[in-house]
Amino acid sequence: MENIALFYGSETGITDDITRDFVTLWKHDNLDLMEIGDATVIDFKNYEKLILGLSTWYDGDLQSDWEDFFEDFKTIDFTNKTVAIYGLGDQMAYAEYFVDGIGILAKEVIKNGGQIIGYWPTKGYQHTDSVAISEENTELFYGLAIDEDNEPQLTNERLTTWISQIKKEFQSTEAESKSTV
Repeated sequence: MENIALFYGSETGITDDITRDFVTLWKHDNLDLMEIGDATVIDFKNYEKLILGLSTWYDGDLQSDWEDFFEDFKTIDFTNKTVAIYGLGDQMAYAEYFVDGIGILAKEVIKNGGQIIGYWPTKGYQHTDSVAISEENTELFYGLAIDEDNEPQLTNERLTTWISQIKKEFQSTEAESKSTV
């Protein structure tokens, strides 16, 4: 599998911790890690496979480094790029904005020609609404939803399952692109 970039942003360190866990569970050398605060649009152009990690703040706001980069993010051409997204949120205190950041990024990726993988079931979460819910299938988030505030005991299992899922999906999209050449 070709190199994959993981771009992430963290406010309080919790997304940092989840990202470190992700890297440990990934178990391959083909993952390049970059904090979004240090990223440029050109960094995104260097990869066909991307993983994005962030948290949602307050009433559906992007994490501050993602917020600062968002105008540039909207200019990225995601044509021929495959993107998986994981996000953190609080489904109890911010039930109507749970992991909105996932949806905010996913919709820009799709709008700019990219393919989203790693859809995750909404079943079992207690939110009331979310921008992260897929418009094509309302039983799925656009990516992995993590709630460290209320369900930290589920995070490792969710990460492990999702990593296995996106590895297969990345390989599947790679095989598809080779068969069309």
